[in-house]
Amino acid sequence: MTVDPVTLAAILAMSAVTYLTRIAGLFLADRLVLRGRAKAAFDAIPPAVLFAVVAPTALATGWPETAAAAVTALAATRLSLLPVTAVGVASVLAFRTLAGG
Repeated sequence: MTVDPVTLAAILAMSAVTYLTRIAGLFLADRLVLRGRAKAAFDAIPPAVLFAVVAPTALATGWPETAAAAVTALAATRLSLLPVTAVGVASVLAFRTLAGG
């Protein structure tokens, strides 16, 4: 197997740029002083990204997964992370069993 130097250089350059953009976000976020609406918008980013990742899967796979996502979301309003995870796993298992799959 041979490695093309141009391809290797491109892969390394893309890796470096990806790493630098990720690490730059960590350094810049600590220096930001946000108040009011800007702080609220900044605090809303993690749940929005999580919802954007989970919602398509929960809604496109079938009713057992959709129902389990709803049960898990409801549990998340009352419980901490570990119990919510257990509720999510148990509800997917229960609904898939009910569905016959």
